[in-house]
Amino acid sequence: MSRPLDDTPRARQHALARRRALAAAAGLAAASAAPRALAQSDWPSKPVRIVVPFAAGGTTDIVTRTIAEQLGPVLKQTLVVENRAGAGGNVGAEAVAKSAPDGYTFLMGTPGTQAINQFLFPKMPYDTEKDLIPVSFCVRVPNVMIVPPSLGVKSIDDLIALARSRPGKLTYGSPGNGSTGQLSTELFKTRAKIFVTHIPYRGSAPMLSDLMGGQIDMSIDNLPSAIPHIRSGKLLALGVTSSTPNAQLPDVRPIAASLPGYEAESWFVLVAPRGTPEAIVQRLSAEVDRILKKPEVIERFRGLGAEPVGGTPADLAKHIAAETRKWKEVVRISGAKVD
Repeated sequence: MSRPLDDTPRARQHALARRRALAAAAGLAAASAAPRALAQSDWPSKPVRIVVPFAAGGTTDIVTRTIAEQLGPVLKQTLVVENRAGAGGNVGAEAVAKSAPDGYTFLMGTPGTQAINQFLFPKMPYDTEKDLIPVSFCVRVPNVMIVPPSLGVKSIDDLIALARSRPGKLTYGSPGNGSTGQLSTELFKTRAKIFVTHIPYRGSAPMLSDLMGGQIDMSIDNLPSAIPHIRSGKLLALGVTSSTPNAQLPDVRPIAASLPGYEAESWFVLVAPRGTPEAIVQRLSAEVDRILKKPEVIERFRGLGAEPVGGTPADLAKHIAAETRKWKEVVRISGAKVD
């Protein structure tokens, strides 16, 4: 026998309160789902900004503009590339880390901003791991040891001999404190047992200009930004930092031929402020991955000596973690510090 319905005023009041609570809960659920649905369906509804933490004209800038050029038509939106150089990439990275996580600001990260700087700088303006999340692994590139022809050396062995004969007199330039240019050269100095003075710049372009002008004596820089000047004869390539020769410079030996075990490469990755909607991160990652597989994009990057990578945010997270461990050890061994 079923129980009679309780139709007292108090029971009706409780039932009304319960219906109101359920309605409120449903409203909250719908409200929380709305931004996710909006992010997935309407993004991007305004220009998207990618911050380059170095000066225009360097490899980070070249990689970013190449990808932005391809992304614009795909996303049907303007891609704004903004150069914010300073402090080895920390200025630009901090700006992105502290931006609203709304899917409209991203960083083209480098080994410096994502792995090295935290071990070089006594105080960081952002937390590499906590404030930035991985989106896309764009490209990896070897570095190359370059000198002006006026220096009078023709090989890595010649350079080492010159540096040993003039301890502390030679200078090397880098795109900035914390760059792979600095760390690659510090590792080179350690292995070669030489002392060369570091001159940091705010990106590759101004550093290369001074190198060609003879204001500094040597540099290890990314191949894409250096190769036009090597091909023009304004700079001489002495060795690549990869373990094998690069197809764009087949006659240039690896530095490891003179210093066994030496190896150091650069990489360029898209990262976003933590809290950026997952739907946006996954979509952008997928779009970049498709772009990096296009034959014309592969040909363009390989022509610069760079290798497109791609993959998922999870793949990139593993790479950054492994590189962080590697560069932490390089900093420790080389004794490199911010100048």
